[in-house]
Amino acid sequence: MKVMRQWSLWLFLGSFLTYSLFVIYGPRWESTSGAPPEDRVVVTAPLQLLLYMGDRYLAANVETIRLAATGMEINPATGTIDGRYLLRAHQVVTDLNACHEDNYYLANAILAWAGASQEANETLWAAAECRHWDFLPPFLYGFNKYFFSRDIQAAQKGLEIAADRDEFNASSIRRFSIMIATEELNDVSAAIAYLEEQRKQTTSKSLVDSLQKRIVRLEGLVTLQEAHSVYEQEYGEELKVPQALLDKGILDAYPVDPLGVGYEFVDGQFKLRQLTIQGVERPQ
Repeated sequence: MKVMRQWSLWLFLGSFLTYSLFVIYGPRWESTSGAPPEDRVVVTAPLQLLLYMGDRYLAANVETIRLAATGMEINPATGTIDGRYLLRAHQVVTDLNACHEDNYYLANAILAWAGASQEANETLWAAAECRHWDFLPPFLYGFNKYFFSRDIQAAQKGLEIAADRDEFNASSIRRFSIMIATEELNDVSAAIAYLEEQRKQTTSKSLVDSLQKRIVRLEGLVTLQEAHSVYEQEYGEELKVPQALLDKGILDAYPVDPLGVGYEFVDGQFKLRQLTIQGVERPQ
């Protein structure tokens, strides 16, 4: 029995060393053709389980270390990273251990912002289901669904799960969820009605105050749009500049946005001015 245990140990160590040498010093794509790499190997989850004697946690750890160390290598011929390898590697780690924290961090940080938000969200959702105590995977999932896909329903689903898991930040998360729902509505009156209904249902004073400010902000937009309509009806011409509403006495003053963001007149229409994040352009 002692000999058998020693043999099993040496077999495991040998397999581990062989695989480690392979992933570190294995073949790298050196073609200058610009074609996608074909020899960047990602060992499947079942085979890794065999290599690691059924220890899926160890296999996921090693694969994540490999991914973090070599996944961002840039092909000098094209100046790009191997996105196909990243997609496959993250999926393998997810199959091995969906709870792996570094895996979902990397998937969101790299894949979501490199044009693969759908694949990143698959990893995030698997992590959200596995890490039932962690608010961050469903929060990132919800944000990605809103920012990259405009899928408001899915975004709110993720955000609501995140709010349920994080009591301290629950009000802020729900506030964000409500905001994305209302600001995507084309009918401003419907958006105001939605906010008012949400305000009635909440017991959080901070959330009530925040909702009230958004209601006032939308009411200001309604005021501008109605004044715009009055101007064109009375003068029979398109409004060129907002100042004309003051000059003609249609408005005594511009409405004040309690959020301090304000309004803008773009392409002949009054709109809510959007906050921008330096270095991040929201996809159109």
